[in-house]
Amino acid sequence: MDRSKATDGSLTNALLKTVVSEASRYRNGIGQRPQRPEHTYSDAVATFAAPTPEIGTPAEDVIHELVQRASPGLHATTGPRFFGWVIGASHPVGVAADWLTSVWGQNAGNHTASPASAAAETVSAQWLLDLLDLPREASIGFVTGATVANFVCLAAARGEVLRRVGWDVERSGLFGAPSIHVLIGDEAHTTVFSALQFLGLGHDRVIRIETDNQGRMRPDAFAQAFSRCQQPTIVITQAGQINTGAFDDHSSIVSKARAHGAWVHVDGAFGLWARACPGRAHLGVGIEAADSWATDGHKWLQTPYDCGYAIVRDAEAHRRAMTSAASYLPGISEGERDPSHYVPELSRRARGFATWAMLRHLGREGIASMVEEHCLLAQRLSQRLAGESGVRIVNDVVLNQVIVRFGSNEPLTEGDSLTLRTIRRIQDDATLFAGGAKWKGEWVMRLSVISGTTTVADVDRSAEAILSAWRDIRFSR
Repeated sequence: MDRSKATDGSLTNALLKTVVSEASRYRNGIGQRPQRPEHTYSDAVATFAAPTPEIGTPAEDVIHELVQRASPGLHATTGPRFFGWVIGASHPVGVAADWLTSVWGQNAGNHTASPASAAAETVSAQWLLDLLDLPREASIGFVTGATVANFVCLAAARGEVLRRVGWDVERSGLFGAPSIHVLIGDEAHTTVFSALQFLGLGHDRVIRIETDNQGRMRPDAFAQAFSRCQQPTIVITQAGQINTGAFDDHSSIVSKARAHGAWVHVDGAFGLWARACPGRAHLGVGIEAADSWATDGHKWLQTPYDCGYAIVRDAEAHRRAMTSAASYLPGISEGERDPSHYVPELSRRARGFATWAMLRHLGREGIASMVEEHCLLAQRLSQRLAGESGVRIVNDVVLNQVIVRFGSNEPLTEGDSLTLRTIRRIQDDATLFAGGAKWKGEWVMRLSVISGTTTVADVDRSAEAILSAWRDIRFSR
């Protein structure tokens, strides 16, 4: 019998039991394994490489083979000492909900194709606006992550600022359209520039605003540049600079920009969640007055990949930018929300289920506690490192980001070399994972504390491993 067509449930039961066993083994052992892949990309390609299959393989054998081939090339992103990038740890509750999402096989394209997934999005959107303290009338599109969230929000911005000067970009495109001025901080994240590129606004046509030593737009530089702009104008700010965690001065920038008719978009991929934490909410004062916001679920909310939210104050501008009609698609009745009106895709994953599950599991108190704990752990890590000779903490640790320079008393070139060599030593040791970045002309090590599994013990163990690596490098010169 072709087991792939078994109808008695035996195949499904066997496969799911196998997956549960493998998943439990992987997650329960993630803290004990090296906190980096054992295979490089080329190693992984060689492991997977094989001629095109001519005949099928039994289902259970396929799953076992996938685990065997993939495991050495998996990064420890769900581990307790992964600090390399701003990546959440895929909380077990979110994973379980995401498994059910796959099992249910729903297309979340509209509210008729899957009423339950649309309803989960509707309610989760209300909860998100409440938790992040954003305008309750705003609309939310459930997207893949902050890259697409920035794209969606800026599409709404592009359409609305052009509409205000008499141009319908959704109908007429950009050919002959008035030129849009885009003001953005010099240290903005690359995904925002990507979104501008995709939207035909260009990643090099922007007006880049000088930033301070934490990556914040200088309000005086912004005011000077903004005074030279004519409408239509879009201003892009940051809530949580990717290296330092710093926030732009939204109280000053947003009020000035909106008072003169500009659209303000906030890239808050992870930093926007500070507004859900009483102890950190002051960082985001003034953000609520903006026009749109992008953030992720798969960062601080710990949902599985992929999950992001495009939030737009003017729901009609949001719908205009995203809605396309087809005769076979259902209409909407009063009070209904069609998810496809707020995202680029029609066929897409039902991300609302995992979002709903994580919000329901953590609640307001759990989210606030987690954000605060990660910020305190980042401060603890920075303090443990700062006391060592030759180590400099480059940023003000206001959130969950720490950037470190080794050989702080050395000339630039030597300091770069020492920093990069120390990072390599840390990665080889694999007690933790951290990566490097170029910041203000210097190489630094980036540490992002955002895994739901990280504890004080993990931070202390990581600090010791970092200092040990630095001492090895320092004294081997």
